[in-house]
Amino acid sequence: MRDDTIAAFLDQLAARVSAPGGGATAALHAAQAAALLAMVARYSDGPRYDAGLMNRIVTEADALREDALALAEADAKAFGAVAEAYRLPRTTERETSARSAAISSALAGAARPPADVVRTALLLVSLAEDLLPAGNRSVITDVAAAAAAARAAAVTARLIIEINLKGITDPVLAEEFGAAAAVADPVAERADAIVAAVRAEVAR
Repeated sequence: MRDDTIAAFLDQLAARVSAPGGGATAALHAAQAAALLAMVARYSDGPRYDAGLMNRIVTEADALREDALALAEADAKAFGAVAEAYRLPRTTERETSARSAAISSALAGAARPPADVVRTALLLVSLAEDLLPAGNRSVITDVAAAAAAARAAAVTARLIIEINLKGITDPVLAEEFGAAAAVADPVAERADAIVAAVRAEVAR
């Protein structure tokens, strides 16, 4: 996926195929947020800026971008496993039981990448909060754009987790993924605050 052109990815996204879908899109929102933060930090160089802070943000944002790309690919692979589980036979009681167990396991696997996307979005919003007061004001709107992309990543990933939760029978995993989904709310709130702050600054 990482080697596709944007046009090729969008063609796949628009096609009637099981993957890529919303989960991969959520991860790519996170990757774009990370790239924007790294860009703003790289523009915030020179004696007026905190070099240590900017170097940390660049390093962490670049690493999160790679993580997000890997999550996009993991999501597509996990969804393929779900599709295979649903195709298992169910002509006997034993087959039906095995199929149900396979579906539950596959859905848990499919919930893992979006849960990690939500956690990644939280880290990205934290970086945006660090960068907001210290970054180059000429590109400060890109901090808001990054926050908005991180918000989209978290909210989209939460939806993917929630739909998968309906078929996960393991109560421990269900609790874990439910908790991961809940993190999307504070991510959205913090992202909205960043966007509001940047808009207020631009309006002055």
